[in-house]
Amino acid sequence: MQKPQFAPGGVFSVEDLARYHQDGYVFARSLFTAEEIGLLRDTARQDHALDQAASSRDDGTGHAVRLSLWNHPGDGLYGMVARCHRVVDSVEQLIGEEAYHYHSKMILKDARVGGAWAWHQDYGYWYQNGLLFPKLCSVMIAVDRATVENGCLEVLKGSHQMGRVNHILSGDQAGADMERVNAALKVMERVYCEMEPGDALFFHPNTLHCSAANSSDHPRWSLICCYNAATNNPYKESHHPSYTKLHKVDDAEVLRVGRDEARRASVEFANLDRDDSSARSLAKASV
Repeated sequence: MQKPQFAPGGVFSVEDLARYHQDGYVFARSLFTAEEIGLLRDTARQDHALDQAASSRDDGTGHAVRLSLWNHPGDGLYGMVARCHRVVDSVEQLIGEEAYHYHSKMILKDARVGGAWAWHQDYGYWYQNGLLFPKLCSVMIAVDRATVENGCLEVLKGSHQMGRVNHILSGDQAGADMERVNAALKVMERVYCEMEPGDALFFHPNTLHCSAANSSDHPRWSLICCYNAATNNPYKESHHPSYTKLHKVDDAEVLRVGRDEARRASVEFANLDRDDSSARSLAKASV
């Protein structure tokens, strides 16, 4: 069997890159080892500041999703994951240029109470922040096992090729225009992104995605690191940063910092309820 040809930097082969541009997403299975993801899980579960910083987003059905967000990666374990070569170099393979850290967030979808995310595109939010082009990439890292039962991410394969879809406010979330989503569901494959801890999903900002509520007895926490192209600097200020040089770290730093209890939970969380107007601005625009 012929060995796959790998593009410069990152973990993706030429075939992987073609799949990403065709489908709007690509998996990197076992991107993090069992020990690395175990340290990340333990750090997050024991992180009182992360829990206190969590904001709830009503899904429009009376359930809520909790998430904690930070704009700058920092020097703790969360930052080492977001800054390590295996992640950032792979993002730069996909967007084709230098990337910087746009923000990271921990999705806290707890057993039996974790709400749903409506169908949306990330650029449906980020467009409101002054980004002219969808030159971004999100990396979802499974902290817990993600299954259909506990509300794994769902994507519409190839939907990024539709371009940006109009979004409207539903509950506290910005959801894509369901007339267009329902039409897309008839012609595009709906993929349930089941993942093992340590797996990662890289996806385009115009890829339509959603997730159901967690009806299982098992939590589904995930870390999502988001990156913007250096040349896609926003033309106006928002709650996410403009271009800031991202200082990459060796992959070994994930374990080194993760094993250091004094350092691993170091990050400055954002106040989403106060500062995030991405979704709220849609309500104003529709008036």
